Amino acid sequence: MLKLEARPQPSRVMSLASPLLALVITVLLGIVLFLLLGKDPVRGLQMFFVEPLKNAYALSELSVKAVPLVLIALGLAVCFRSNLWNIGAEGQYILGALAGGWVAMQAGPETAWMGRGIVVAILLAGVLGGMVWAGIVALLRDRFNASEILVSLMLVYVAEMVLSYLVYGPWKDPLGYNFPQTITFDAITKVPRLIDGLRLNAGTLIALVAVAAFTAFLFRTYRGFALQVGGLAPAAARYAGFSSRTALWTALLISGGMAGLAGALEAAGPLGQLTPYVPAGYGFAAIIVAFVGRLHPVGIVFSAVLMSMFYIGGELAQSRLGLPKSLTGVFQGLLLFSLLACDTLIAYRIRWVRPQLLKTA
Repeated sequence: MLKLEARPQPSRVMSLASPLLALVITVLLGIVLFLLLGKDPVRGLQMFFVEPLKNAYALSELSVKAVPLVLIALGLAVCFRSNLWNIGAEGQYILGALAGGWVAMQAGPETAWMGRGIVVAILLAGVLGGMVWAGIVALLRDRFNASEILVSLMLVYVAEMVLSYLVYGPWKDPLGYNFPQTITFDAITKVPRLIDGLRLNAGTLIALVAVAAFTAFLFRTYRGFALQVGGLAPAAARYAGFSSRTALWTALLISGGMAGLAGALEAAGPLGQLTPYVPAGYGFAAIIVAFVGRLHPVGIVFSAVLMSMFYIGGELAQSRLGLPKSLTGVFQGLLLFSLLACDTLIAYRIRWVRPQLLKTA
């Protein structure tokens, strides 16, 4: 019989291999799922793992999906390493889109002097919007010891209501045929594209710079070290003189700012206006991205690409194979649960134990 046996110390090999093993299990479960749905599993897997990579256009679309996931997951990685559970990045993403969108809607002759500088203003507004929303979580945790899990999650729904109120009310485009949407942002406010004819934009460069910056921050700076020590060993952090209050505010504000930046990039990039469909689930999917990427900035890049393939594959499976759009969420869930199961092997190993016959009196 198989038995789980505790390892003397956590396995570094399994820590690295666990995400890969989880991906293999997800693929195998996906094959079973396609068979149960009466679809060709080879064709189904092609939608998820081949089509998103087959040409320059597909890679461009992949980057559009991956950029917000990378940015949000980087901020979440800082929180999770600090033992703070920010589950409401989706709300901070929405507030970033709202703040950035408001600046974009101010574009006109009076702002012409700014030129392309208005894009920088939009992105900074998005960062500020996300930080304000995360600051509410930090304040309630700091002053009243409220659970950051519940507060951040509930604020997602508040953010969605704020968005709906604005696009159905004060910000509705008067020439938009009564659709719940803002005006289309002026061309000068759009995030610059890197290649004509493709949606690949400067957000990709921003994400890559952010990955390098977070790698340096987490592993090469005193503040990053203090945050991680506070998360792993709070008592040791207090003994060393690290402030838990500073860590709380720093981690949550960084996380909120990155989610807000992702929201502003999305509003001033692919969307070009605000609608009730700004919430795309990136804030929740980024939680999976962060953990599959082992809370490491470089790992997050590969994890975000994989999750983006799931998004695009789900859309293709819906249009070409007639499968439900919810299949994307199914693959995301399968990957997460497979990872959680495989992570057990970091602290435990499987051994075959010969069953012993029960002795009879």
